[in-house]
Amino acid sequence: MTIWTDLADLEYKLYYLDANGIKTRVLEAGTGEPLILLHGTGGHIEAYARNMKGLSEHFRVINIDMVGHGFTDKPDRQYGIDYYSDHLLWVIQALDLKQVYLSGESLGGWVAAWFAAEHPEYVKAMVLNTPGNVNNKPEVMQRLKDSTLKAVLEANYENVKTRLEWLMYDKSQVTEELIETRYKIYTQPSYQEAVHHIVCLQDIEIRKLYSWDPSWCGKINVPTLLAWTDHDPTSTVEEAKPIQDMIPNSKLVVIKDAGHWPQWEKPEEFNNVLIDFLLNSGKEAVNQEDPALASK
Repeated sequence: MTIWTDLADLEYKLYYLDANGIKTRVLEAGTGEPLILLHGTGGHIEAYARNMKGLSEHFRVINIDMVGHGFTDKPDRQYGIDYYSDHLLWVIQALDLKQVYLSGESLGGWVAAWFAAEHPEYVKAMVLNTPGNVNNKPEVMQRLKDSTLKAVLEANYENVKTRLEWLMYDKSQVTEELIETRYKIYTQPSYQEAVHHIVCLQDIEIRKLYSWDPSWCGKINVPTLLAWTDHDPTSTVEEAKPIQDMIPNSKLVVIKDAGHWPQWEKPEEFNNVLIDFLLNSGKEAVNQEDPALASK
């Protein structure tokens, strides 16, 4: 199985848009309501290659390289969660979207949650996929920072492979193609410079500005699902509970036998979880507005 095999019979568009001056890479497929996918630290749109076909049968899937990542522009500045959130807003505005579904993995889940707290009018519902390390564990932060810097600044086959294997419960899911794709991204001169801005969130003095906290999580008023796994290297299932408590009326589901990338290791199960939650959350919202529809 390769990324091309996953996309070969799918009608999709790969293009760039101008998000408030930031040239942003986008992979899009489908014609339903918009669903924006956000990758994790050091990630890129290929992280969702195995999900595009299944999700595009239900949504207009908009899969982006976040600012500083992939082949999107990499401004010379600190990348805080607020800046990623601003970039997401600019993407939504550039596409002239009124409301969207969101699904973010790891860093992307953190960004999606922050965005929903700041701009709830744009979000219909969201799935936070292994947002991880909610307790700011120093050892996890250090390992993520070190492995990312090593994979980028000392880019070679083994270092990139090791960084990708850290994400997976089943290491065999790290394909030669995925390694080559990430190697090409990491060896961009602009990425070699931007990586220091990317890992700044692993510095506790910067990270604490955006740490998961009821003060902002409590403002999230959209249907939210936490999609955890039983082998996430950044946090245990038990550590999902604090986020669930912080986000009003959020739900938790655990995907078995997967690591930090359930969307890649368990694509069909992940897609089904996401589709069921997002589509049913829309029905629940209608029923809450008009109780007469609840029995229909």
